[in-house]
Amino acid sequence: MAARPERKLTTRELLQQLPRALGLVWEASRSNALLLSGLTLVQAALPATMAWVGKLIIDAVVKASTQPSEAAQALVWRYVSWELALALVALLVGRFSGLSRELLRVSLGNLLNERILEKSLTLELRHYEDSETYDIMQNARREASSRPLALAMDAVTVVRHLLTLSSFAVLLWSVAWWSGLVLLAAAVPSFLAETKMSGERFRLYSWRAPEGRKLNYLEWILTRDSTVKEVKLFGLGPLILGRYRALFAKFLAEDRKLALKRLLYGTLLGAVSLAAFYVCYLWVAGRASAGAITVGDLVLYLGVFRQGQAAFEAVLTAVAGSYEDALFLSNLQRFFELPTTAEASRTVPPKTLGPGPHALEFDHVSFKYQHRDDWALRDVTLRLEPGEKLALVGENGAGKSTLIKLLLRLYEPTEGAIRYGGIDLRDLDASDLRGRVGAVFQDFVRYQFSAAENIGLGQPSKVEDRQAIELAADAGGARAVIEALPKQFDTMLGGWFEKGHELSGGQWQKLAISRAFMRDAEILILDEPTASIDAEAEVALFERFRALAKDRTAIIISHRFSTVRMADRIAVLEGGKLTELGSHQSLVEMGGRYAKLFALQAQGYR
Repeated sequence: MAARPERKLTTRELLQQLPRALGLVWEASRSNALLLSGLTLVQAALPATMAWVGKLIIDAVVKASTQPSEAAQALVWRYVSWELALALVALLVGRFSGLSRELLRVSLGNLLNERILEKSLTLELRHYEDSETYDIMQNARREASSRPLALAMDAVTVVRHLLTLSSFAVLLWSVAWWSGLVLLAAAVPSFLAETKMSGERFRLYSWRAPEGRKLNYLEWILTRDSTVKEVKLFGLGPLILGRYRALFAKFLAEDRKLALKRLLYGTLLGAVSLAAFYVCYLWVAGRASAGAITVGDLVLYLGVFRQGQAAFEAVLTAVAGSYEDALFLSNLQRFFELPTTAEASRTVPPKTLGPGPHALEFDHVSFKYQHRDDWALRDVTLRLEPGEKLALVGENGAGKSTLIKLLLRLYEPTEGAIRYGGIDLRDLDASDLRGRVGAVFQDFVRYQFSAAENIGLGQPSKVEDRQAIELAADAGGARAVIEALPKQFDTMLGGWFEKGHELSGGQWQKLAISRAFMRDAEILILDEPTASIDAEAEVALFERFRALAKDRTAIIISHRFSTVRMADRIAVLEGGKLTELGSHQSLVEMGGRYAKLFALQAQGYR
């Protein structure tokens, strides 16, 4: 594995993560947080109390055996009943603590998942097209939803065991006050080693984010309906599965190496801690054999030593664990702090537009994608009058889709400006601008919802408006498709869920086109709208389209010249540059790139 920069937390950063985690736990469920805090205090007091009662039982038994009497026997029964009561309290406290933690886990997980989804809604297209951002999202979602509770529980564990150790110190003070320091010194090396291992585990899992996405992708290829045809046709199963196994084997080897390292450190340093315990054990046993303390005292101190050693280790392990939890929680913080202000208007408040359509102008627009040296668009100047129909023509990669992304403010121009109604798009509210646009993309979404919802989602405020949905279905040519379904508009579509009805590519596309017509848009964008439908359906679609878009501005991206020639003007893009612009007839007469492409396609139909 190549060397990567280490991610470490300073003590200050670690302490900053703790109040964040506690705040999230408090917000998730105040009642359970309070209950767990109260139960923790009870749990902290129980070990010393039970140890003391155990000493009283031993001393009472010794006395009853050497000086038999009813009073001595009754004292034994009394102390035993006390211990039984304490054991029942411990049982109930443990059960309720477990219940409280589980409810907190569920509540906190849901809260954080909602926060992550809310943040995802604010991300821009550039975030989804950037691998580094994907790594941040994967690291945030992988374990961060559970880490705040773990960090909070680490803090609770530290407080609980420190209180327990304080009570133990009171019991030990009269006999071996120094034993606590010995046990603490013996536990420190384990703490340092555990902290180091936690940092290594965090770095390992963080570095894996790109490869983790690849592992998920390989699994996706083998388990999705959209890929199964090619997997079977080309016999890709063994190849993809082999790559999956190889990558998983790499992960397993890394995990094994780290686990063995932790085992080695844990065994060696555990032996040191064990030796410290037996030093204290030997000293107290010598005191008991010399008659300096009672048998009950011996049992008490041995129990306190054992529990004290375990409490020390629990505190140090919790502190080390909190370091690891805080490291993972920092990933969640990085995700929430991703800058998402590029879509904000440059002016406050944003400039407003009246009802359209308005003139649309591209003024010397150039654009370059991040991490790329070449220009996706270069010095494009173009003006669409209100209601004009423009077709974009060009080979794949010519810049057609990039132009649409800029129009929708999914990206900002690197140079130049785009204006609608004379106002720079960067001075408009992005949601207001997009609310004026209806679009059908080549990679349209096939929602695993009902047929009605697949159309109604084009205007979320009208998703329950059946009349508007039916009108949009008529406009997009989806009426016949829907009426052939078992429950018509109420039929669940797709194969992901029970009773879903799958459609052909062309049928899905008609629903996508109808979805675009749900919106009373000023601008219509059709990106390869007829790629999955037959010629007859194409003619019918564009007859409807011309009628419905009569007073609207429209941009059509298509490789079919039977579609393109219906536009008022045609723009030819080559290598990101606008090379030709005119009507179908004028471009054919010009004899340039468009004329050659048209002749080639026409030849295919002869």
